Amino acid sequence: MLVNEMTNIMVCGAAGSGAVGGLWNFFARKTGEEDKDWSSDPTGAWKKLKSSQNVSQVCLPDPASPPANDMVRFVCMSDTHNQTHNLKHPVPDGDVFLHAGDFTFHGSSAEALRFNDWLGTLPHRHKVVIAGNHEVLLDKDMCSGNIPADPERVLSHAIYLHDSAVTLHGIKIYGAPWTPEYHYMAFNLPRGEILREKWSYIPADTDILMTHGPPLGYGDLTWRKHRAGCLDLLSAIQTSVKPSYHVFGHIHEGYGATTDGHTVFVNAATCDVHYEPNNPAIVFDVPLPEGFTKPQAPKKT
Repeated sequence: MLVNEMTNIMVCGAAGSGAVGGLWNFFARKTGEEDKDWSSDPTGAWKKLKSSQNVSQVCLPDPASPPANDMVRFVCMSDTHNQTHNLKHPVPDGDVFLHAGDFTFHGSSAEALRFNDWLGTLPHRHKVVIAGNHEVLLDKDMCSGNIPADPERVLSHAIYLHDSAVTLHGIKIYGAPWTPEYHYMAFNLPRGEILREKWSYIPADTDILMTHGPPLGYGDLTWRKHRAGCLDLLSAIQTSVKPSYHVFGHIHEGYGATTDGHTVFVNAATCDVHYEPNNPAIVFDVPLPEGFTKPQAPKKT
């Protein structure tokens, strides 16, 4: 077993090997096709790239065991799709709750307000939410009348991130809703240059990255055995940002946690491929940065 000291996570087993290098340099060297934009062919790109990647399963903390006082516990969910009333597993306690989008199904205000009411019942001190491709109400280019809902109103119990960051307990979290185009849905952008620009906004000092969709090769394999992840997002993560954790969803069948040896990739999709909320929340613990403390829970009597 290997231990990733930065994230305090046990690495259980590898499914691939090789050092992580510059992705574009890799393609130029291996294929001689410097002018081809591999972003538009994720399945083909992964076939060529996977031999240079280290994809390992991650052993996660037991959600029932409390974190140490010098650790911050993050509780991750995604793709609840208006099914929070029907969860098959309780939501673990923790310090920060993260939801990586698709909290609605039809993208309606009523669904968003129902989700917000549920957020208000959770015990976590901080709750951070991003949108997904179902959240039509928050996308000005997709919502009816081009008047998006006010996230501060419909998500009053959470911190809403949209190409923006928040620092909690000294840990910087950046969130963005964008996914590669799929049908005609919210926050979809063409693969290639436009998505590359969005990922270029991610600050280099990001500790935890939240996006709705996965990067290429990590939690992105569909039931059709196609890769749906974004190559440009993987490139940004591995060559410039290098966060400790990347939390996402979108591809329900990709649920679980893997690592490339530096970043832990968490596909926290709650709903399975049949849109049933069968997957439990995923938790991880991050050491408190030096000089930071967190309020202690009152002792039970």
